[in-house]
Parts: sequence; C-alpha cells; structure tokens
Amino acid sequence: MFPIIPANSVAADSGNSEGIFGFGEYTGHGATDVTNLVSNAGVVATDVTGVGTARNSLAATQYGGDKGIFGYGAGAGYVSITNLVSNAGVVATDTTGVGTARSELTACSYGEDKGIFGYGYIPAGDAYVSITNLVSNVGVVATDTTGVGTARGYPAACEYGGDKGIFGYGYGPVSMTNLVSNAGVVSSDVTGVGTARTTLGACSYGYDKGIFGYGKTGSVVSMSNLVSNAGVVASDVTGVGTARRYLAATQYGGDKGIFGFGWYPSSQTAVTNLVSNTGVVATDVTGVGTARQGLAACSFN
Repeated sequence: MFPIIPANSVAADSGNSEGIFGFGEYTGHGATDVTNLVSNAGVVATDVTGVGTARNSLAATQYGGDKGIFGYGAGAGYVSITNLVSNAGVVATDTTGVGTARSELTACSYGEDKGIFGYGYIPAGDAYVSITNLVSNVGVVATDTTGVGTARGYPAACEYGGDKGIFGYGYGPVSMTNLVSNAGVVSSDVTGVGTARTTLGACSYGYDKGIFGYGKTGSVVSMSNLVSNAGVVASDVTGVGTARRYLAATQYGGDKGIFGFGWYPSSQTAVTNLVSNTGVVATDVTGVGTARQGLAACSFN
C-alpha cells in the first residue's frame, strides 16, 4: 500500500522506510565503524560489523531516493572519504574523498534525490568553515562550493518541504539557520529561533517537515524545535527523554523520525526517542547496540 501524501504538501516525497546509525566513538576504544539498522517500525537492531574507516564527528544523508551516504569525519586523522549505503542498508567500503577533509559537519537531502554536506572544522588553521559539497543522485560527491553563512561546527540539518533542506544551530552556540533550495543552493543566515545550542540532531518527519532536537547550551538539553514545510523554525518545545548531545537522527517509516545515541552528563548512551508523524517526541526507548557519541544517521529503502 502506498503512503498517503498530505494534500497541502508541496513536492512532498513518500519518505524512506528504514534508517541506519553508523560510526562514532565509544569510551575506551576510540572511533568505530559499527552500524545499527532501524526498521520501518522504528526498532533499532543490534550492532552490524563495521565497514570502512572508523571515525566520528562525520555526517550522513539520503541520496538517490532510496540510498544513503556517510562522509568525512575524524579518526586517526581528518578525512573526506565516503561510504555508500545501498537500498538494503549495506555499507560499502571507502570511496576516495572529494573536498576538504573535516569533522563536526552535517548533511541533509535536497531535490528529492540528492544530498549536501556542509560546514565543519578543519585542522589547518584550527578553523571552522561553511563550505559545502553536493552529492549527486548516484552518490558522487562534488568538489567544495564556497561557503555561505556563518562558519561553524556541530550544526544539524534535515530535509523539509519534500525537496529542500535546512542547516541550523551549531558551535558558539548559535541558533541561526541556512535554507537549502531544491537546487542545492545555500542561503545566507536566517535569524535564529529557539535556544542557541550545538551538537544536536535533526531529521524530517510527516513527509515534508523537520525537527531539531537535543544538544548543548551551557548544559545538555532535550528540547526540540519543529520546522514547517516552508522552512520556518518554531520556538522551543519542552524536552522529552534523556538530555544529551553528540547524537544523531534519521527518518524512518516514511513519515516518522528517531533520535538516538549520544553523550549525557556522565557517559555515552544508546537510548533512542521516536518522533511521530506529527512531530511529537516520545520518551526513552532502552538502547540497543554499542553506546556511543559523534555518530551519524540517514534513511534508506
């Protein structure tokens, strides 16, 4: 049965049914390449043996309508390598990197079948950047595009409107956002709404809307901010679930989302929180898989 697309949605897509959390860092063992699949019911599976270079502080996005890509990050060093995810959730070996090697970046889909990596930290000059790299509908990463907006690390990003994207928040902390058109063009800064924070997560929900959640202000928080199908960010919603940072989020079930993993005041966690198709965040679900932080997530299938 095909999903019902809301009548008022503009260019809304049907959404992917499954998701994947991957890579990250766990206490005592450094970076990892382990992954955990998310079913179309939001159930997180046990660890899958990693493929590719172990790293953390990377990013991931959907591309091609039903596939995904992990990219960039830091492990033994800063890299620009990528790993493609098939429409069955199988992670491929490393693809030679394109663009500036960096960490603390984020990514989202746009144009219904393409993706974009943006922002981050580079070791050269100890600097934050706003450069972006587009991902084609066959998973090919393009060279650097000159950055637009305030350079920063640890922002979050998600799709909205069915074919557009939004980068938001980040190190400072700040609450500004930058919209991404359906052609992959990033706009200048939009005045922030909601509490300024960093190391948060974001994903789409409801076919054409998005949500930013969790992160760190002066302390870790569990608040969220909804994004309309026109890219307008709403004010803070009181948090649900364990306050944490360095987590990841992805769409699943076509029109729902999930936040997972991260770091809270004393240790890493594998706890998850489901997001309904109306943007309501649920209470904690007991974690499955290796507790870790600095991971990434995207949808597929």
